[in-house]
Amino acid sequence: MEKTSLTALARQQLKIAQQASSGRGADTVYGGNEHVLRQTVIALAAGRRLDEHENPGEATVHVLLGRVRLVSGDQSWEGSPGDLLVVPPARHGLEALEDSAVLLTVAKHR
Repeated sequence: MEKTSLTALARQQLKIAQQASSGRGADTVYGGNEHVLRQTVIALAAGRRLDEHENPGEATVHVLLGRVRLVSGDQSWEGSPGDLLVVPPARHGLEALEDSAVLLTVAKHR
């Protein structure tokens, strides 16, 4: 069994994001290419975004710190700490309304 503090990891990745020229930090907590399930803590400095991209499978975004906006087409959803956003099965992007960290969970299609 493994145990990970998502709060500590979110804070760590947010510090990285604040110092990075990209304004991003990320660390895969579980899974990867050889697994169906992948969980990644992603941190974004305020005003930064993940550009629009395809959804590789079923996915959720659990907001750990800050506030984010998930955008797909002409629809958007805002999330604050504790919120779980279901990623639509369409092109989408994520933007940080303030310094933020999320847990992205993806179950890839096989």
